Amino acid sequence: MPWLCDLYASTRSDEMAWAPWPDQVKRQFIEQQFLLQHQHYLGHHGEASFLAIEHRNLGPVGNFYLLQTPPEHLIIHISLLPKMRGSGLGSALIQHTQADAAALGHGVRLHVLTTNTRAHALYERLGFITEASEGAHLSMHWRP
Repeated sequence: MPWLCDLYASTRSDEMAWAPWPDQVKRQFIEQQFLLQHQHYLGHHGEASFLAIEHRNLGPVGNFYLLQTPPEHLIIHISLLPKMRGSGLGSALIQHTQADAAALGHGVRLHVLTTNTRAHALYERLGFITEASEGAHLSMHWRP
């Protein structure tokens, strides 16, 4: 859990840089937010696969939460350490998920923050289509 919290912190580092709080308060806030997110995922998607991503030379580099149910698989969450972003690893994970879903005749859906333009562009490049805007998130789907 501490490593997962550090990974979560890496996804919020830009945001936390602007917060006028002492580092200890920032860390406490991040830990609280991580635990709330983790509890939400377990409570709402308890049947999902909660996977750690390890690189053979670098050790743990990310996580991938996936719910594989018909008619569409749900990518609940994907995070990579900053050094792995843009490396093709995220694309490979998503393409593998798409291939698994397609073999079963299923689609794939996900949600992305509207402010996460890099992830949104990746999903579009991999064939995802925006369905709706849901507050701070976009709902996207892919069909084989």
